[in-house]
Amino acid sequence: MAGSFGHYTHAVVRALPPTLGEEEGEEGAGGGPGGAPPDPAKAQRQLGVLAGVLRQRLALQVLALPPAPGGLRALLLEDLAVVQGGAALLTRPWRAARRHELGSLRAVLEELNLRVLTVTDEGATLDGSDVLFTGREFFVGISPWTNHRGAEAVADAFRDFTVSTVPVGGGGHLKSFCSMAAPDTIAIGSSDAARRALRAMEQLRGGAGGGCRGAPRPDTPRPAPGHGAAPGRGWGGCRGCAPP
Repeated sequence: MAGSFGHYTHAVVRALPPTLGEEEGEEGAGGGPGGAPPDPAKAQRQLGVLAGVLRQRLALQVLALPPAPGGLRALLLEDLAVVQGGAALLTRPWRAARRHELGSLRAVLEELNLRVLTVTDEGATLDGSDVLFTGREFFVGISPWTNHRGAEAVADAFRDFTVSTVPVGGGGHLKSFCSMAAPDTIAIGSSDAARRALRAMEQLRGGAGGGCRGAPRPDTPRPAPGHGAAPGRGWGGCRGCAPP
């Protein structure tokens, strides 16, 4: 969890399920070379090394969630929440099977005294791996996993920041090919999808803060604070957003 931008105090990880390697039949869940099932012992060692680095080298307090069904995919906690300042937005993952994981994560976030918000628009999909915070603004990738209504939920939760949408090609997430390397420094890949996303971000950077650009629709009331995004199209769209 972040304090000021780039300075973190806590990290949340999930324990490996005891049946790892037995439930990897779903497409995209396997983690071995060529799609082979993962090696449970190796995965456990790697998770231990990661937790050790977080604790010893980065001086973070590491909180562990209990195992959850879903194989390796259940370890991708970044997809379940967007945290900035004192607020945490629980996402609405495209994979409906992952939404049962939100309860245990909510409990940890509330223990950390974060204000926990939820996405209430049932037409929204939002994976945290599509949300990039630069320290000044949010970019939300519009991908197979995240739609425009999911981006509007981010804008509603973090109203002090501009939220801009970026088209993501190639079937992945926005942060499949880019991440913040340092304040004001985005590390990005060299693929065509990455270059297109970079051009879009360069064109959109520098907008004023304060949520989405554009006036609220007169027929769509803004939701009360703490209740997530209102059902429907939201209250003005995100910068860069094109209604479907």
